[in-house]
Amino acid sequence: MKWILMVLIGMVVIAIMIIKFCSFLGRKPSPEKAKTFHKSQNFRNGKFVNQIPVDTSKSIKGVFAVLFGKISKQPRLRPDHEIPVKSINERLVNPIEGTTLTWFGHSAFLLVMNGTTILLDPMFGKYSYPIPLFGSKRYNEKLPMEIEQFPQIDVVLISHDHYDHLDDISIKNLKDKVAQFCVPLGVGSHLERWGVNPRKIKEYDWWDEMNMNGLILAAAPAIHTSGRGVSDSNATLWCSWVIQGKQTKLYFSGDSGYGPHFKQIGRQYGPFDITLMQCGQYDERWATTHMYPEQAIQAHLDVQGKVMIPMHWGTFTLAFHDWTEPIERVLLAARDQGVEISTPRIGEMVRVHAKMYPDSTWWK
Repeated sequence: MKWILMVLIGMVVIAIMIIKFCSFLGRKPSPEKAKTFHKSQNFRNGKFVNQIPVDTSKSIKGVFAVLFGKISKQPRLRPDHEIPVKSINERLVNPIEGTTLTWFGHSAFLLVMNGTTILLDPMFGKYSYPIPLFGSKRYNEKLPMEIEQFPQIDVVLISHDHYDHLDDISIKNLKDKVAQFCVPLGVGSHLERWGVNPRKIKEYDWWDEMNMNGLILAAAPAIHTSGRGVSDSNATLWCSWVIQGKQTKLYFSGDSGYGPHFKQIGRQYGPFDITLMQCGQYDERWATTHMYPEQAIQAHLDVQGKVMIPMHWGTFTLAFHDWTEPIERVLLAARDQGVEISTPRIGEMVRVHAKMYPDSTWWK
């Protein structure tokens, strides 16, 4: 009996140490803060929920399957050479007029619209998970621009708190360059633990809007989940983002399963000049919270998009399909549906409203 008590005490001590010293976990919203979430229609029984039911029962099995996949080294899960990356430091410091968009890989983008500089899901880490043993290494060793080279950023938009979208090291290195962080409900608690001034953080429920420098920023629905540890499942909200300027409207899907919310967003905010759609890292184990490539095309049509840039591929291996399968399937589905796709390389600047958009098959 005595040894059982000692084991329990040891487990408690280890748990406390992890919570105290593993800052990458972030911080769960305080009970006082969580009380304010009851105003949200998306918060029930102490957790955030989706518009429609999702199946997460296989997610733990999926984690072990990913680990097995890393060990078995299935072919074509990642490129056999470093992928091409364009340097953008000079152009970013002196952006051209108009609206420009630059992909940093996965779901990270730099957007300059109406003279306002915006970072979307700026995950710049070398691994998809804070513990390299459990994460996928970035395909490209070098970023288009290192964080130290960034100019001042007007706003950072975060879609949700999963590690491949919200990286603590990236936030810590960026925080002094950023004027404002706009995040879904609850995510601000993570940022505060990482040293972001609370006055710089604004939290949003779905359909909340903010006006910044003449831009309308709106948090919109998504079908997904949240959580960084074993005890904070769905403790924070997830969202997509609408960015509307004087001449340009952009939609950023974040991570999402396919659902009726896309048509809702299209009716309320569409049409969009550019959509950034999640199309990769899909698997039957998480099919309700991530889109397959064909669903991404349909979501683009639902929100009334004109040109689609596929994202959530080409950077990390988080599923068991070939690393180029998402983009190949997207292009096939787009051809069948008559959708215009732009395929910029990482670091290649896209000029919105240009006569021609990047469309090279750089992955071949």
